[in-house]
Amino acid sequence: MLKGKNIIILGSAKFDSPIESTTITIARFLAAENTVYYIDYPLTWKDYFDAGKKEEVNRRKPFFFSSALMSSDLPGFHIGIVPPVASINILPEGKLYRAALRFNQQRIIGKIKKLIRRYSITDYIFINSFNFHYPDIAAGLRPSLTAYHCVDPLVVDYDKKHGVISEKILVSQSDLVVCTSRQLYEEKKLQNKDSYFIANAADVSHSSKALNDDVKVYDAIAALPSPVMGYFGNIERRMDFDLLKQVVAENKDKSFAFVGPYSKEFVPDWFFHTPNIHLIGKVPYQDMPAVVKGFDVAMIPFKKDEFSRTIFPLKLFEYLGAGKPVIATDFNPDLQEFTEDAVFYCASADAFTAAIEKALAEENEVGKKQQRIHIAAQNTWDKRGQAFSELLASYLKPSSNPQHS
Repeated sequence: MLKGKNIIILGSAKFDSPIESTTITIARFLAAENTVYYIDYPLTWKDYFDAGKKEEVNRRKPFFFSSALMSSDLPGFHIGIVPPVASINILPEGKLYRAALRFNQQRIIGKIKKLIRRYSITDYIFINSFNFHYPDIAAGLRPSLTAYHCVDPLVVDYDKKHGVISEKILVSQSDLVVCTSRQLYEEKKLQNKDSYFIANAADVSHSSKALNDDVKVYDAIAALPSPVMGYFGNIERRMDFDLLKQVVAENKDKSFAFVGPYSKEFVPDWFFHTPNIHLIGKVPYQDMPAVVKGFDVAMIPFKKDEFSRTIFPLKLFEYLGAGKPVIATDFNPDLQEFTEDAVFYCASADAFTAAIEKALAEENEVGKKQQRIHIAAQNTWDKRGQAFSELLASYLKPSSNPQHS
């Protein structure tokens, strides 16, 4: 495993984001045995003048042009703040956009070099953690190893506009590429033979709090008629609303609770007017165990398409870590490899309804519950972080890694 190394990570998540992210989780894991310099996702000048982001900007402002790092709750985890960059995504793909991108990247590279000088950072690993918007940062530095952590497919138009080209550049220039799904791995290894699959995991230590007797069911869930079929997460384009419409109609005696923010442009009208569907709204991640504790059955009703094939949802293992029976659509066949027979994977609405009855019958079976908890324990961030760390160590040059001496 990697120990005592300097690691610079250009992140795709903000260090103070309330949402759990693969980027931050892996960075913090690596910081336990190494010194991690996490370069926060750059704000744009548009963000800077956005009244809604005033608090976020003010927190970062003292560090924009300073060579000082922000401290964190972990001794080995330091945060670097980049000065605002130009808002250029509006530009069409082409020479003008790439010239503007070079300008933005030079600002980021300049800040990282300033940190390197001040803190005498030598012999460092550089990881671009899904920040494909800035593909050439490593080329402006002198790392001993460069890695790209590919976390998701490019789905949103904003990301695809320039990201398709930028990500190809990033993949081709990296010493190794780490993907969170087998489908992403199959795609990237065609561009870079040094591509690997290390799946996502979950903070099971958090979700397993649902098993504690002193944790009360979240009030909004406790108020629903049982049994409760529950979903915790964003309600958006990934959901299979056609399947849900049939399932909900066939199970009028059950409450379907959807806990999380929703994107109205993707959610059909009927969803808001169905009596046994309950939209709870966004709930802080810290309350997730209390929410899931109130589910009789946990659901992941994603539609099956080319994008979902690459999804490895954290909530799958969070549900299992809470001991809950899980029903999912068969959007990603790779998941079965990691969950044995503890999850019901359904190809149709009829199969989903049949699985609900089976799951309710098995909900409190001690053996089944223990199996779910055991599987969750095999899919923790500690295990994935260790695999990630070992892979980085195996790619270090002999001069950087005593194991290769």
